[in-house]
Order: sequence, then structure tokens, then C-alpha cells
Amino acid sequence: MLNVSGLHTEYVSDKGAVVKAAQDVSFEVPEGQLFTLLGPSGCGKTTTLRSIAGLEKPTQGTIAVSGTTVYSAAQNVFVPPNKRGFGMVFQSYAIWPHMTVFQNASFPLEVGQKKYSRKEIETKVMRVLESVELAQYHDRDATRLSGGQQQRLALARALVMEPKLLLLDEPLSNLDAKLREKMRFELKKIQRELGITTIYVTHDQSEALALSHEIAVMRSGRIVQLGTPRQIYETPNSEFVADFVGTINFVKATVRSIDAVNGTMVVDSEIGVIKVPMINHFHVGEEVQVCVRPEDIHLSDSTPPVDHGNHYLGTVFAKIFLGEVLDFQVQVNDKVMLARVHPSQKTPVGAPIHIVVDPTDFIVLKNN
Repeated sequence: MLNVSGLHTEYVSDKGAVVKAAQDVSFEVPEGQLFTLLGPSGCGKTTTLRSIAGLEKPTQGTIAVSGTTVYSAAQNVFVPPNKRGFGMVFQSYAIWPHMTVFQNASFPLEVGQKKYSRKEIETKVMRVLESVELAQYHDRDATRLSGGQQQRLALARALVMEPKLLLLDEPLSNLDAKLREKMRFELKKIQRELGITTIYVTHDQSEALALSHEIAVMRSGRIVQLGTPRQIYETPNSEFVADFVGTINFVKATVRSIDAVNGTMVVDSEIGVIKVPMINHFHVGEEVQVCVRPEDIHLSDSTPPVDHGNHYLGTVFAKIFLGEVLDFQVQVNDKVMLARVHPSQKTPVGAPIHIVVDPTDFIVLKNN
């Protein structure tokens, strides 16, 4: 549906320096899917989105939607943003304060190139307000809506034109944490029900994991990993992706031996000898980073069975109660490991505790 190929976008900063915001960005988004550009501030994700929208003019590459080219450097094609037929929701929502909910949603239909009758406008607007659960507020002043309702109104205004493509630039970032979590579910529900192809920009990795069919992790203007949320989380391809997406423990290690037949390795590390899977190609003596997610570390007050995976004895360094989970910091040798466990684990600070990790739960990465 959307094809972005070899996209380069540059701009000149306030100090006159050339900023390479997007460099050789390429990806495809099938029809009806939600694709997320994820990364820290300044990584090029918003510039890429604005290039797709036509609000930035790239210097190289092509952008095509449903087989129609909207930008091509080689063919000298640049379709203006108002003729691309895309819907866009910004971080600020940009709700018209002097209009009602209905008037805000109907505005694109009234000022667009295509002319609609009053009856057609009413039908389209009420249908889209129903989809975002705002129909009962159609005659309310937009400023009297809550933050979550304003976000849904901005979404309705983008959807009313029945766009080929929906572009969302950090639309939930202005909401408080609890409302943001609720809106994730609502946004996912609306997108799936309407089947609208969506490009979503965020720096919030939880948001990206919750909403996306596929994620492109960006850094310094480039896509560094492309995959499903599960692939990105469970098999990051670099220390940057592993650290940026979720919480993770990094342990310095050196490869001691390799069992190519069984696809496993043994490494010497800061916490002791670890048996790990061999996902990438490594050689004996190579220095690596061994990673493990806090939820994959199992704690026990008693000595576990011998064949229960990688086993280490540590000391509870600190712990934090977070309601549904308890975060333990456990010191093993000179390394402090974070474990996320059920609150029923009562081991006090300063007491010994056993750590157990299944070999398949370790991720081994090459040193940067």
C-alpha cells in the first residue's frame, strides 16, 4: 500500500548547518496495517512522517501509495500535501476552540475540493463520530471535551475525509499516563475496525509494542531494525535496540566454547559461567554483551534443582513495590541485576537469594 524507498531528507538548522534528518529510509506497509516509526528525539521519525505527508520535501528517494507516486527525486514528482488525500493528527490536536464537535469534524468536508451536500456531510460526520464514540457530544463546544475526547475528535476529523493513509505524530503524548493507556486500546480498536493503513510516530516503546503490526526502530536518521513488536522485543539486533525497547540487563562476557550442533555457547561473565543460545555467529575468545529481560529472571529463597538452567547465588540489594509486580535489585559478584517478579516474593534486603535464568531467555549481542 505504502512504499518508501531510499528516502533522504535534509534541512538547514538555525545555525546554518545541514542536518541529515532521514538517510536511506526504506519500508513497505501493507494495506490495513499500523506501522510505527519508533526512536528517541532527533532520530528522524517525524521528518520521515512529514516527508510522507508532503510537509517536507526530500532530496532523494521515492514515496508511492497504492501504486501512485507522490514523490520521486528521479522523476521530479512532488504532489502537494493537500492533493495527497492523507489524514494527519498532530501532537497538539489543533482543535478549533470556537467550533462545536460536529463543526470541527465537518470542517475538512466543507473546505475541501470536493463539494458535498449538507445531508452528505451530516451522514459522514455522524458516522465517524460514532466510530470514535463522540456522537452524543456532537453539539458540545470542543473546548468542553476532556483530553482523551479531544484526541478522538482530532482523529475523527482526519478520518472523515476517508483518507488513503492516516498519519499520526505522537498523538497520545499530551495525555496523562492512565488516559494514554486507555487511548491505546481505543486507537487500536478504531484502526482495526476501520482497516485504515496507518503510520504512527512515537518515542514511547510501550505504545509502539501495544499498537503496531510492525515497527521500524530509528537512530540518527536511519532504520536500525525492522520487525514485529515481538521480534523487536525478544530478538533485538543491537545494544541500542535492546536498551531502547523495554528494560534489560547487560552483562559483559567472553565466549568460552561453542556447540554448533546444539546451537549453544558457554560464556564467562561478570556473574559467572552462562549457557546461552548462539543466534549470531561468534568465535571463542570474542567479547560479547549478554542480555536478559527482568521478567525472565526467576528468584528463589531455596536452592533450585541442578538442571534448572543458569543458577547464581546473589544478595538482595534493593527492592521496589510497583503494585502488580516487585522489582528486585540483586547483586551477583559486583554486578547488580534487575528482576521483575510477583509481589509474593518476600525476601528482605540484605538476604541471600537464588537467581535462575533459562538459557533460551538470554540474548547475546556483539559488542558495539
